[in-house]
Amino acid sequence: MLEAIGSSDITAVAEDIVCDRFSDEGWVRTTMHVPSEMELAIYINQQELVTILCTPIKLNYLVLGFLYGEGIISGIGDIVMMRVCEDDSLADVRLKNSEYQLPMQRTLTSGCGGGVVFKFHGQKVDSGLVVTPAEVFSLMKQLQEKMELYRLSGGVHTSALSDTGNLLVVAEDIGRHNTLDKIRGECLARGISTRDRLLLSTGRVSSEMLLKAAKMQVPVVVSRHSPTGSAVSLARDLGITLVGHARGGRLLVYSHPERFGR
Repeated sequence: MLEAIGSSDITAVAEDIVCDRFSDEGWVRTTMHVPSEMELAIYINQQELVTILCTPIKLNYLVLGFLYGEGIISGIGDIVMMRVCEDDSLADVRLKNSEYQLPMQRTLTSGCGGGVVFKFHGQKVDSGLVVTPAEVFSLMKQLQEKMELYRLSGGVHTSALSDTGNLLVVAEDIGRHNTLDKIRGECLARGISTRDRLLLSTGRVSSEMLLKAAKMQVPVVVSRHSPTGSAVSLARDLGITLVGHARGGRLLVYSHPERFGR
């Protein structure tokens, strides 16, 4: 099993910044934590594929998940060697297919941190999973308890893969889409199935996030916030139950409500 590469200490990915705070007591000079940000250049067979803005946690899982999500690899077995170096801000990946041609067309996404996708493709999700509002609220409460970097510094998103009772994998990053890639990569590395699971997120759900969920065959995507119109349309087409505004004992189901037990 691959070990997570990148800073494991939460405090190591939050910088101390001096700022001026205003409150009822007036102005005070203070020090606050802000999340760290880095550029990670991914090279495939010694050719630069893309540079991702990210938080330096679980970097190898981020690379694995991104490559899988874009169809560049179908599993870890396609990789001969992968070296991820935080100090050099690069990931050097060598594929079994030494003549692999890099995709040329890139699409900038709406994700925080300047997300990039090379293909917009979606596989319809077929699942008999049924959930209840009570299970969703319980899982979102667990997610909130796991938001370690957010509690320290703010400014990041947290996502998790779960079954109907427990969180299985949790990821934090400045980019919403990066959290899903980290989850997918960790599941690949640890042999955790993503099929018939739930994806939970603290941020807005966009169309590229729905495509990543479909690639993972996740039938239920839940967020504390709102989805975009394109995400709702995609969820309906891809067979995904999309849930938004799941907080305070309330939620909105935008597509495929039949997965909720009544």
